[in-house]
Amino acid sequence: MVHTSRGGRRSLMAAAVTGVLVTSLAACGGDDGGGGDSDDPIVIGSSLPLTGEFSQPGQAAEQGYKVWQEMVNADGGLLGRQVELVIKDDASNQNTIVTDYNALISQDRVDLLLGTFSSLLNLPASAVAERNQMLYVEPAGGSPDMFNRGFEYLFFAQQSTADKQGKVFAEWVAQLPEGEIPETAAYPTLDDPFAAPNVAGIQAMLEEAGVETVYEETYAIDTKNFDTIVSAMKNADPDLVVHGAQFEDGIGMTRAMLKADFTPDMFFQTNAPSFGSQFTEGIGEDNTEGVFYAVSHSPDADTPGNAEFVAKYEEMYGGGEVPEDAADAYAAAEVLQAAVEAVGSIDDQQALADWLHENEVETILGPLSWDETGAPQGDFLIGQWQDGAPQIVLPEDAATAEITRNWTPGGAG
Repeated sequence: MVHTSRGGRRSLMAAAVTGVLVTSLAACGGDDGGGGDSDDPIVIGSSLPLTGEFSQPGQAAEQGYKVWQEMVNADGGLLGRQVELVIKDDASNQNTIVTDYNALISQDRVDLLLGTFSSLLNLPASAVAERNQMLYVEPAGGSPDMFNRGFEYLFFAQQSTADKQGKVFAEWVAQLPEGEIPETAAYPTLDDPFAAPNVAGIQAMLEEAGVETVYEETYAIDTKNFDTIVSAMKNADPDLVVHGAQFEDGIGMTRAMLKADFTPDMFFQTNAPSFGSQFTEGIGEDNTEGVFYAVSHSPDADTPGNAEFVAKYEEMYGGGEVPEDAADAYAAAEVLQAAVEAVGSIDDQQALADWLHENEVETILGPLSWDETGAPQGDFLIGQWQDGAPQIVLPEDAATAEITRNWTPGGAG
């Protein structure tokens, strides 16, 4: 039981247009709503990018949902009923995601919804849910533009929106003493509704602290060759690089930097470093030393249910690092579970949303709470790769290791 207490412009425009074109359907779902009187399973629907550009995090999110399903069913189910998942593959495509969520509601007649991966896909998918007045808890979609549309049923199950996910890192850099604080910084970023605001938030805070911007560039989502960007950055000679990335371009940019022998003192990158062994395989374990990143989950965190989640994940999917996206999906399901158990029914989706707006939910990510827009109100953890393993270094009360200041490719400490 869950414990409760109290893209860039082109990408966003495409998502907005897609959302406008969503067919308005009558809110439906399973015919038997409430709870205890039925032996039928509660059917929960989601569409995830199991193939295509976002397939790696999409597959991890599917694992997180399935771990939650296994654990909740072993514990007696939800409202005394077993949980059945219906998961479709949107192939990382905005048009497909709209089709999938419409189908989940009108054809599969699911009782509840869980979100997909990325702001790019959650923008149109959440519009389908909103038009059908169904609760929509998303595990990964932190663009601020998700939350300026006046939606009532949307909730983001991480600690903060993208523009604030690097805040703890930027605050730490800003307070470094003279002689240690970087004097200059470069800000390359993917044209993506998650990556771009993440970088912009850090850049604004560091510029206010006196760190001079010597390079900034937004590149297209289909960029494969990063040599020109890296050459320009190297010529600008920044002390710090803050890179807004998803996974593939994060690996590609880092490889290009290493090839050009461009290794700034400090390197912060979104998303890619949180992929555990996939990150080390992508750039080489020795080259991870000192890379900073923001992260929502730590397998070592002393949060309610975290040890049990990690153990069940390892039982179902093997050892190695637990993917952050699996943990985020599990937490999204925890949030949905908390609302259903508190309300005691799946009949009234408005009541589920109202309860989440008014309460805090304890999850494996820590306590989550939301403002009236569904945006969360917390801070991300800051991770750093040290000795071939990811560590939490900020905030201090959650740290598993002390900060090492420099990026040192080759593994030198």
